[in-house]
Amino acid sequence: MRAKSGRFLARVSAACVLIAPAFCQPVVSTDGPTNAPDRSAASNDGRIFGIVPNYRTSPTLTNYKPIPPKQKFKIATQDSFDRGTVALAAAFAGEGQLTNSEPSFGQGATGYGPYLATAYGDLVIGDFMTEAIYPTLLHQDPRYFRRGTGSGWSRLGYAAGQIFWTHRDSGSTQFNASEIAGNSTAVAISTAYYPDGRDVSSAASKLGVQARSRYGRQHPEGILAGLAQQILP
Repeated sequence: MRAKSGRFLARVSAACVLIAPAFCQPVVSTDGPTNAPDRSAASNDGRIFGIVPNYRTSPTLTNYKPIPPKQKFKIATQDSFDRGTVALAAAFAGEGQLTNSEPSFGQGATGYGPYLATAYGDLVIGDFMTEAIYPTLLHQDPRYFRRGTGSGWSRLGYAAGQIFWTHRDSGSTQFNASEIAGNSTAVAISTAYYPDGRDVSSAASKLGVQARSRYGRQHPEGILAGLAQQILP
């Protein structure tokens, strides 16, 4: 019973970190040109509530301008080494230990260390692969462009679509190979430091976690808009 309660609390903690940005997304004005990362949500340091990183989100596609490789690596660095990312890793580490997903890591404080290090490593590698390395090689834009108008379902669909469809540096759109290949590469690399999770099933599970964590952090407005559409009259 205690283990189940612990798993529930760990999942709630992770969920809070994932969806917190959605509760304070501002209304976007499209009167002027801008597609710089949206920093106005709750603070001026690129975080929501002073915790959750919000460096990849841009308020609108109006007057689109590409960003150079240096800026792509800057976004990945900010997302990776932010206290909100550490908090998310800590939540995933707690769930992993409670479910004993890696028996060789052990339990207690000694066992929690490897869980935290590997969970954080997953997020950092994923951020750099999907926001910097692959976007630079494939000339794709890693940013998420918000759409503050439309029905809840349309906004949910729009947010989900940006996982698979993205903008090229030239301004055209194409399949989001950076997101898919980046997450897949991160999972492949993770097999080097997960002694108990080197089979296909474990890899598929890690890929799902990686995709969900990134979707929740980068596309919160679409998730909440879709939920509101179902709940509100």
